[in-house]
Amino acid sequence: MNSTRLQHLIPGGFVLLLAVAVTYISFTQEPADSFLFPRVISIAFILLATWNFVRAAAGMAKVGGGISKEIALNILPGLIVMLVFVFWAAKGLGFYVASMLAFFAVYSLYDPVPFSSARDWIKRIIVTGLFMLVIYGLFSALLQVQTPRGMFF
Repeated sequence: MNSTRLQHLIPGGFVLLLAVAVTYISFTQEPADSFLFPRVISIAFILLATWNFVRAAAGMAKVGGGISKEIALNILPGLIVMLVFVFWAAKGLGFYVASMLAFFAVYSLYDPVPFSSARDWIKRIIVTGLFMLVIYGLFSALLQVQTPRGMFF
């Protein structure tokens, strides 16, 4: 087995294990009504992860040659923000407040516009507000998903 194949097989295996864990959790937690949406998503997740792993194991995944150090360093700040969001902020601050802060932080980190422009800070705030309206409408109004409650709501 060559290194290019391993570059696809190892992450594919980790994603499949994560999909199995998420699916298991979504089907074993109570109350069952609160986990309807996660169950639907986890089924799609496990199907896609299985397909990805089979393609990697069969040597059919030949796209790309891995992530360069430069790309990994560019991704790192956003990854740190998301890890803080997932493991602390969503439960500590509440889903909507933490989502707003995480989106604003990632948007600000990766926006190529300089930080010195007041006009662009206003644009970031407006886009973040619109994003949160969509998220609230999607999760609370449309899907009626129970989101993590925190210090605020």
